[in-house]
Amino acid sequence: MKRQGREPMSTILTELARAKVNLFLHVVGRRADGFHLLDSLAVFPGVGDRLSMTPASALSIAVTGPFSDGLAAEPNNLVLRAARGFGASMGRSANFAFRLTKNLPVASGIGGGSADAAAACRLIARHWNCPMPDFLAEPLGADVPVCIASEPARMGGIGEVLTVAPKLPAFGMVLVNPGVAVATPEIFKARSGAFSTVAALPGGWDDAATMAHDLGRLSNDLETPAMAIAPAIGTVLDALRADPACLLARMSGSGATCFGLYSDRTVAARAAERVARPGWWSWGGDAAS
Repeated sequence: MKRQGREPMSTILTELARAKVNLFLHVVGRRADGFHLLDSLAVFPGVGDRLSMTPASALSIAVTGPFSDGLAAEPNNLVLRAARGFGASMGRSANFAFRLTKNLPVASGIGGGSADAAAACRLIARHWNCPMPDFLAEPLGADVPVCIASEPARMGGIGEVLTVAPKLPAFGMVLVNPGVAVATPEIFKARSGAFSTVAALPGGWDDAATMAHDLGRLSNDLETPAMAIAPAIGTVLDALRADPACLLARMSGSGATCFGLYSDRTVAARAAERVARPGWWSWGGDAAS
């Protein structure tokens, strides 16, 4: 008999773990513990991994999809860590069977693992009908809090301090990854020079061209060190910047995925086909939900 207030044990819940894209990323300082302080504007285009969950006798995960290699047998997958942490915060056992369809490249600067962990937390909160715990940022990664809502946000601190984003216009986006995985700590270690300042952003933009113009005055401070380690990033940026419809091209996060901003999703989808190369992953469509 179904217990009132609970979902049937056979219920399968599903979430889209949207990619997180940093439209700019300034490194503005460094904490005493070595973590860098950031200023960034994050958006969540309509592409991502897909995570499903069903109650089970033990916690487990199965990984499929085009980028599943190397993740299926990983005992410390961020989804499992998120589930264990969520359960511990509630004094309950997080006995769920997860199935992750890995559509996003791994270690690619678009928050794939963090988005997956955030999706796991959303699924558990839905099933248990409870609020999100406060444990997310430090143990799971500073991108996890912004991925929980998967909505445009200004990121500060080490990434966990979230404030309201400027009002965004409708615009399209192309994502391109050259098939190269880069390690975030290595990129930060390679960065040199003075820290950037916190960006002054308007309250919003009326159109994509104006937004791209303003963002073009900013930077991703990790782009240069990332290109030194993975020159293929520069090749991707050159391809995007050579596309006549591209309003702005930049690397996201610590790389190696790069993005191009476009006037709308249709133009972006066509551009993704134009810039595609063998061995590259590319996507084009809506830039933000």
